Amino acid sequence: MKRILVIRKRATPIADHAMGRIEVWAKPHGVEVVDGDDPGSSPDSGPGPSVDGHCPVDADLVVVLGGDGTFLAAVRHLGGRETPMLGVNLGALGFLTEVALEELEEALDAFRRGELKYERRLMLSCSVKPGGRTFTVLNDVVVNKGALARISELEVWVNGRYLANYRADGLIIATPTGSTAYTLSAGGPIVSPDLTSILIAPICPHAMTHRPIIIGGDAEVEIRLCQKNGEVYVTLDGQEGIELQEGNRVVVRRSPSDALLACSPSRDYFSVLRSKLKLAEQHELKKQFDCDALPVERKEAK
Repeated sequence: MKRILVIRKRATPIADHAMGRIEVWAKPHGVEVVDGDDPGSSPDSGPGPSVDGHCPVDADLVVVLGGDGTFLAAVRHLGGRETPMLGVNLGALGFLTEVALEELEEALDAFRRGELKYERRLMLSCSVKPGGRTFTVLNDVVVNKGALARISELEVWVNGRYLANYRADGLIIATPTGSTAYTLSAGGPIVSPDLTSILIAPICPHAMTHRPIIIGGDAEVEIRLCQKNGEVYVTLDGQEGIELQEGNRVVVRRSPSDALLACSPSRDYFSVLRSKLKLAEQHELKKQFDCDALPVERKEAK
């Protein structure tokens, strides 16, 4: 390993502390540490991320110091590069930044030895037509209304075949990784991130029969804005938003590149899921208060 790119949550002492620990670890190993959030660097030629979302730094590892929002920003900075990403959580337990701060040096040592495990996560490519840019997202593409807009009508096609017209507050196209984000709040299912699939979930649909749908990961989803009542935006991983006009088409398909997420040395996806969503809480309470689990002294009847 020759170079580490660090992207961190700005203006936080704990992120500065973690950055210092990485630099201390890197010096005896001859590893260069590049600060991707250095405000003094040139966005086009320096170590910082470029303005168009593509990071000009070639790195062996990207270390993200922050939460899931910082991690999604780092994915955007990479611009589709398949560079391994080590997410170090500096706050509440996150789904993407699952490595704890106390595990930082252990994870770096494991990566240097070639022993750090990572998972491939499906990403989506989104284009706004006509004439729009193409974006890469890890979590979701969301078409939703502005603060004062009324219900919009969205026509959805899958692989060139008509699916439905959704009259709703919006529509979410998500990856399995994004199934625990906005989609979960919209009533969507939790999908294991090792599956190759795409989720379509309406936001507050007018018809109760419009339910979330899971389709194949190689499908192409096209959203057509048929009727615009006020402002309607497409939001990409919560990082960037574009206002849509009537006649615009949002085309979403699997990205040719995947995200490579380093795994925690001490926990797996399901342990993170249990902790974040408190899935085992009732089980623990039952063990604590279940009378059947307590020892009972039995006396012989006289």
